[in-house]
Amino acid sequence: MGIDQDKQAVREKVWRLLDREKAAPRDSYGKIPGFHGAELTAERLAEMPEWQAARVVKANPDFAQLPVRARALDDGKLVYMAVPKIASEQPFYLLDPKGLQISALVAAEKSGAKQYAQRVGVDEMPLIDIVVCGSVAVNRSGARIGKGAGYSDLEVALLIEAGLVTSQTVIVAPVHGLQVVDDEIPETPHDFSVDLIVTPDEVIRCDNPRRPRGIIWSDLTADQIAAIPVLSARQAGS
Repeated sequence: MGIDQDKQAVREKVWRLLDREKAAPRDSYGKIPGFHGAELTAERLAEMPEWQAARVVKANPDFAQLPVRARALDDGKLVYMAVPKIASEQPFYLLDPKGLQISALVAAEKSGAKQYAQRVGVDEMPLIDIVVCGSVAVNRSGARIGKGAGYSDLEVALLIEAGLVTSQTVIVAPVHGLQVVDDEIPETPHDFSVDLIVTPDEVIRCDNPRRPRGIIWSDLTADQIAAIPVLSARQAGS
């Protein structure tokens, strides 16, 4: 089996386990799971000193991380939420808790961000203190896999190239305990690992996190680049 097949085998295992244990809604198969206990996970993350020191949070737009995005706004943090599928030359929504006219929970939803938030480009963003990444599975060394579309990897790579995600940035995977696996998760040059895994029951600190050096263009097909406006624009300008 190749790396992609190995990763998919781990995903399938976790999706089946979450379904069997009724730890996530039945429609979570094939997605970043919206696991039960996500609110408690957000509360546990909020107790961490890294969270309390952070001023700027970048988060994925998946439903599973909605409680974390809302908590960030409630805690007065700037939240940069990726536009789904990075489908814009300005690929992030800026959610500023100052002056919000709606609740943090509504603002942090995909539909709320689309309606109320400003879209911004990478060149308009500050240094990121915390990256919140959606994951299907993680292991205790910090290796993680998403649902296979590669958007999280590209978002982080864009921010690394811009100097906004650095070795000081903390990358967090909020997940259900059943998503923490003993399996070896294969990693490629474009994959990143996480510094913290937070579940409803525990916090796991991971040693020696790995970061890509930026966008690895040779790993992208022409169709992938064409489908993501910010990549098309960067390639055209290079």
